[in-house]
Amino acid sequence: MKFGYFDDQKREYVITNPRTPYPWINYLGCEEFFSIVTNTAGGYSFYKDARLRRLTRYRYNNVPVDDGGKYFYINENGKVWSPGWKPVKTELDRYECRHGMGYTQITGEVDQLEAEVLYMVPVGYHGEVQRVKLTNHSDRKRSFSLFSFVEWCLWDALDDNTNFQRNFSTGQVEIVDSTIYHKTEYRERRDHYAFYTVNEKVAGLDTDREAFVGLYNGFDAPDAVMEGQS
Repeated sequence: MKFGYFDDQKREYVITNPRTPYPWINYLGCEEFFSIVTNTAGGYSFYKDARLRRLTRYRYNNVPVDDGGKYFYINENGKVWSPGWKPVKTELDRYECRHGMGYTQITGEVDQLEAEVLYMVPVGYHGEVQRVKLTNHSDRKRSFSLFSFVEWCLWDALDDNTNFQRNFSTGQVEIVDSTIYHKTEYRERRDHYAFYTVNEKVAGLDTDREAFVGLYNGFDAPDAVMEGQS
């Protein structure tokens, strides 16, 4: 079975089937900040050290594989899907992932609504930029909700996996407008913090995974997305 091809002119590898034999990843980064992005929007980010300064959580032995990452969800009149197929796994009318040099672009389309997500780490910037482009290819007005998701890691990736209860005793965030600051142990044991921000006003947000996902749901059907509100 063929899963993709090389685009020599654009210097990209193009994946046309999200069900690859294993997650096919791209390594983004420059100098000090790095991100791992898979063809279905899985992966994680870190600053300088992948273990000691892990920014977002990733479970290598998760079931299903490559669960958790840099997800976007679209809910249009109760129909929920993700541009990268995962985690929702709603069948897409069109799917494409382009792994380029320093960036990954994932495009999905359902019922003539196209969502294009570009992941990149700009040169000299200590962060990952995500650009979302939505295109309505139909001749009717559309109304839908867009959700984004990342899960913070408690900096030390090993400790984060083996001492999970620290989330309940040391986890700290601060919210300012459309920005969430991950300030766990900032100025106590560490001199760094992380943030996730949106350049548009948000309708709502969650900083508690259980509040977003739900106690008995998974990333494929989080409560907030299924209910259409956060």
